[in-house]
Amino acid sequence: MSGPSVRRGRGLVIIAAAVAVLIVAASAGYAVIRVRQHQEAAGPRESGLPASVSTSLANLMQLSPVPVTSAPGFTLTDQGGQTMSLASLRGRVVVLEFMDPHCTDICPIVSQEFIDAYRDLGASAPHVVFLAVNVNRYHLRVADVAAFSGEQRLTTVPAWHFLTGSYPSLQAVWQAYQIEVDAPGPDADVIHSSQMYFIDPQGRERFLANPMVDHNASGSSYLSANQLASWGQGIALVARHLAA
Repeated sequence: MSGPSVRRGRGLVIIAAAVAVLIVAASAGYAVIRVRQHQEAAGPRESGLPASVSTSLANLMQLSPVPVTSAPGFTLTDQGGQTMSLASLRGRVVVLEFMDPHCTDICPIVSQEFIDAYRDLGASAPHVVFLAVNVNRYHLRVADVAAFSGEQRLTTVPAWHFLTGSYPSLQAVWQAYQIEVDAPGPDADVIHSSQMYFIDPQGRERFLANPMVDHNASGSSYLSANQLASWGQGIALVARHLAA
């Protein structure tokens, strides 16, 4: 496929009831299927991708250009209790994800990719901000996102902000970015869209990627060391392209 792809709607961590028998946990079951499709469906290179990102890496990330439009604005609170707006980050590239601070599945994988990407950015690191918006209505406290940030070593990334707020304010952000969220209960992983947005220094959406995860026989999530490294490099390459 060539040209910009559909702006949103890819990467859902939800699967149809027809394959529900394959699910160990709802988010885990989808991720296994997602990875298999991801690995088997390497297609032609889309136009508009950064030249620095190889076709194989773009396929791994399911990286697509999106129509260049202003990213929906929001104002939330980060893991340090600091109020932060998306508009306040103009002038820097923003890598935006949606995470569950109670998650034990894909969110820790993406966290490691962010850490790797920050390292791979090198001299470009001061020009890039890594954001996540909370998707768990049962764990909305600053302490919740702070605990996750510490546990996943995201605090080693100076420009990391895990944003939270009231349920209505978060819900408005999910809707603005068309993130599907289903929170079964306070002790369950949230079933949610897994999408990574790349926002340029002018506050415009430019690229969309779809994080992936696999699971071993016991149901634990993982990516191979090579895949993790590739994702970190890919995130850094896209962010560096936008920062140039």
